Amino acid sequence: MKARFWQVDAFAERRFAGNPAAVMVLPHWPEDAVMQQVAAENNLSETAFLVREETGWHIRWFTPKVEVDLCGHATLAAGWVVLNQVEPAERLVFASKSGDLPVVRDGDTLVLDFPAKPPRSAVFPDGIDRILAKPVREVLTTADHLLCVLDSADAVRTLVPDMAGIAGLSKWAVMVTAPADPGSDCDFVSRFFAPRKGVIEDPVTGSAHCVLTPFWAKRLGKNALVARQLSARGGILRVEMRGDRVAIAGTVIGYVNGEAEI
Repeated sequence: MKARFWQVDAFAERRFAGNPAAVMVLPHWPEDAVMQQVAAENNLSETAFLVREETGWHIRWFTPKVEVDLCGHATLAAGWVVLNQVEPAERLVFASKSGDLPVVRDGDTLVLDFPAKPPRSAVFPDGIDRILAKPVREVLTTADHLLCVLDSADAVRTLVPDMAGIAGLSKWAVMVTAPADPGSDCDFVSRFFAPRKGVIEDPVTGSAHCVLTPFWAKRLGKNALVARQLSARGGILRVEMRGDRVAIAGTVIGYVNGEAEI
């Protein structure tokens, strides 16, 4: 099967920043094992697979190891591909395992409409300060994530965690976050680790902001915020609470496209 292929940088302020994602536009769905092999071959945090069905566009996401139910940066990347390269338009809706996911053009940015996942307070896991090598001030959880609040943006930036320790925690993903420095260009910062899913550190994680946005909106007392993910590549997201949904906006920069044989 031949597939149209793009690799782009999502939530990027410049080329070679943000989070690289592969987008594969397929004529029909192959076996799941084939998509998993392709994602492993691409060796990026996520590969998005798209099929145009009678009811519209359907999307699935694979890390190099597993399929996931929701991915932000690869959805932003896929929206850019469809709206700019395949079917030029102002809006589309992806059908996914997490429900319908609208993507809307807003000037030079694209805006995702994702479900909010407010975290709840939790007990501190044994050894979490040692695993993160930083003092943890607060711990919250969702069904899949552990959210650790640190003192400062610098603590998040300089974090060198014990990856084996993170992989051994009860949740498959760990987010660390802190308020931004006074006078900076954002409201809060974060980093994201998911070694059990084949992602040691994700450069910019759109879906994490389904959790971070309701937390910081309540903590800071405002619905519209600017977030920065402090990975080595770095990325910026503009987020807003909209009832039980989160708007997540960012820019995409194209890198390469072509045709793949799978």
